[in-house]
Order: sequence, then C-alpha cells, then structure tokens
Amino acid sequence: MNPAASESVLSASQAGPERDPAWRGRITTTVLALVILWPALVMTEFKPWQLLDQQSLSSTWRFLSAFFPPAHSGDFLLLVLEATWQTIAMATAGMVLAMLGAIPLTLIVNEHLSISRLGSGRMSMPAWLLRQTVRWLLVLLRSVPELVWALIFVRIFGLGPAAAVLAIALTYCGMLGKVYAEILESSDTHATDTLLRNGSSRLAAFFYGTLPSAATELMSYTIYRWECAIRGSVVMGYVGAGGLGQRMDESIKMLAGSEVSTMLIVFVLLVAAADVVSKLFRKGLE
Repeated sequence: MNPAASESVLSASQAGPERDPAWRGRITTTVLALVILWPALVMTEFKPWQLLDQQSLSSTWRFLSAFFPPAHSGDFLLLVLEATWQTIAMATAGMVLAMLGAIPLTLIVNEHLSISRLGSGRMSMPAWLLRQTVRWLLVLLRSVPELVWALIFVRIFGLGPAAAVLAIALTYCGMLGKVYAEILESSDTHATDTLLRNGSSRLAAFFYGTLPSAATELMSYTIYRWECAIRGSVVMGYVGAGGLGQRMDESIKMLAGSEVSTMLIVFVLLVAAADVVSKLFRKGLE
C-alpha cells in the first residue's frame, strides 16, 4: 500500500467518527417545538398520567366491561337500523344540497374559466370583485361548524333531522366550494384555454376541458366529505337532530353500555362502507 494512503487512513481512524452536520438544525427544531407545544399543553390541562390513577382505571374498566356483550335483541336492532338509515339520509340530503350550492359557486370562483383574462392575462375589475365576494361567502359558510348551525336550526325548526340537513348543507357548501376550486385551478388549463379562445362557452370549456382531468380527484373528495357528513350527523344527534347520535346519547345517559357498543359497531361499519363506495367510484372513473 502507498505509505501516503496508509497514513491518511490511519489519521482518519484516529480522528474518530464524523459529526452529523444536521445536528444543530434538529436540536433547534426540537427546542422550538417544545417551546410552542408546552404552553398549549399547560393551557389545555393535558395530564395523561391521570389515566393511570387507580380510580380512573377502575372507572374505565367498569365502563368498558358494560360494552360486552353488545345488545342484540330484535327490537333494539330494529331501532338501531331505523336510526342508522335516518343518519345516512341526513348526511346524503345535506351533501346533495351542499353540492347544489358549491358547484355554481366553484364555477364562479374558478379563474381558469374567466374569459376576460384571455386577452390581457388579467381579469376585469367586475369579474375580480365577483370572485372575491364569492370566495368570502365560502369562507363564511365553512367558518361556522355544522354543530353550531345545528344548534341554531334546532331553535328554529325544533328537534328533528331537518336541522342536521341544513347544517351540513351550509358548512359543507363552503368546504366543497373551496376544495373544488383548488382542485380545478391546479389541473392542466391548456384544453380549457383553447376552448375559450375558440369561442366555447364557460360550461362547455368546464365539461370538456377542465372536468375530465380532475374528475377522479373531485369524486374522491366528495365521497370523503360524505363520510365526514355521516360522522357529523352522528355528532349532531347529541343536540336533538335525530339519527344514530340521538339514540347513542340516550343510551349513554342511561348507562346502557351494551347498547352503546352495538351502535359504535354500526358506526364503524358505516365508515367502512363509505370507504368501499369511494373505491368503487374511483375504479369506475379510471
């Protein structure tokens, strides 16, 4: 071996392992995360060690042991089936109303469908003001949680599923409109611009230029939001909007753990079914 090479190998072995060049960045990131997270944990009174307290453990065991076996009497299962169907109906009706509001708002917000920008590359002032107004309307709709809308509509319409349907429709209209617009604006605009420059209408440019490339993503997000609407319908049942959530609230108040267990199983099956439906729709669009 070359003496110079052996000498360099020896000196490298004596120098020891090289220091990680990113260690300072990792330490800095960790310290900053702790500085930000610690006040939040203190403010929220996050004390997970209380779960290991003997009283907490015994209460948890009594609560969970009442879940087995799940309630399975014919009358109760029929009641759960009716409440489940009402929950699905609330979520579906609310989603349909939300889509009926979100789709036209999305077409207005979508800058790629603006004809005024084709010539100079900039939208006219009236078109810009209209789009900004619709954007702020979508912000307003999705800023109010569906549970708050449900509380308001329960006061207006009384107890029942109508409050949940309207609550889902308003909040999800804002959510769908925002995400639909982002999906469409991030898609390829070449076909849409070509159609508009050749005298096509906005709707024709949307259906033949923008929609084909974004259909799968739009469908996937819509099914996901329908799944969220089912979960939201269950939560809104606790404020008197009917469905599976209201039945679960009644069972929890009566400390009927076996009934709660059955409804939780049904709820898990509902979410799993929504996931299967999403996969089927995506495969159909591929």
